Amino acid sequence: MIWTGRFDGEEALYHRIFQRVSLENNYDNISENDFVLHGFAVDEGVKRNKGRVGAKDAPDIIRKNISNFPVVNPDFNLKDFGNISCNDEDLEKTQNELANKVAEVLKRKGKSIVFGGGHEVMFAHYSGIKKAFPNQKIGIINIDAHFDNREIDPNIGASSGTGFWQIAQEEQIHSLHIGIQKNSNTLKLFDTAHQYAMKYILADELFFENLPNIYQKIDIFLEEIDVLYLTICMDVFNASIAPGVSALAYNGIFADPTFMHFFKHVLSFEKLIAMDVAEVNPLYDNNEITARLAASLINEWFILIKT
Repeated sequence: MIWTGRFDGEEALYHRIFQRVSLENNYDNISENDFVLHGFAVDEGVKRNKGRVGAKDAPDIIRKNISNFPVVNPDFNLKDFGNISCNDEDLEKTQNELANKVAEVLKRKGKSIVFGGGHEVMFAHYSGIKKAFPNQKIGIINIDAHFDNREIDPNIGASSGTGFWQIAQEEQIHSLHIGIQKNSNTLKLFDTAHQYAMKYILADELFFENLPNIYQKIDIFLEEIDVLYLTICMDVFNASIAPGVSALAYNGIFADPTFMHFFKHVLSFEKLIAMDVAEVNPLYDNNEITARLAASLINEWFILIKT
């Protein structure tokens, strides 16, 4: 059993997340405002991007670490549709599978949660949102050290680092990248970001005194879109709190008060319909602290959502 935790009682006041989870395979059972979970047990894109493989094993570890959190909202429900795997190295087929399932969730007005897996989950998750809202302006907030806007190498194919470039080839992209590191992106990647009008906030700008400016940039971005998708690549965080990732960041950001202020600000917007965490790598995770952090970030949405 993955969904287990401390049992204090049957009454709602005692409930923890594992007591509000139902295992599902029928999308017609989704009700409006249900949280709906898919695991993206895939790191083929990380392998293609020359990262440390192992993130495919993360979804169940993240489930384990979120199971025991207390339920704050009385109407909270989580429907779990299990994991999607890529056993034949056909990443594109697997991404399309997730996209189709996410679209089914959103068409029923559920809220989509995905536990990655590599950050190739982003292109899949976005594609599902696009299927559900083809005429809406979809905004992506990407909390990440990397732009993930590399051009596709025709000899390798799409990877965990190409998702935003792929979107930009199909349509105008609306993205805000928070936590970008100068030592993690070449000048070419910065140039590509500027070429496609990808907005960004550097990791160097994430300090408490700068919060008013950070809020302003986020608010301006959110005013320009119809629906919001939030994706978090765990390698944005410092290696001391996130050692189990595909690409370590010795000078990454912390989940400190500055981060939590703007993060909760993003979560509070009603336009937010989908969220994922990516690149937790259990092979390198000390005492599951990276998985625990990823679970905690997802749980913040569960706490703040208005039901």
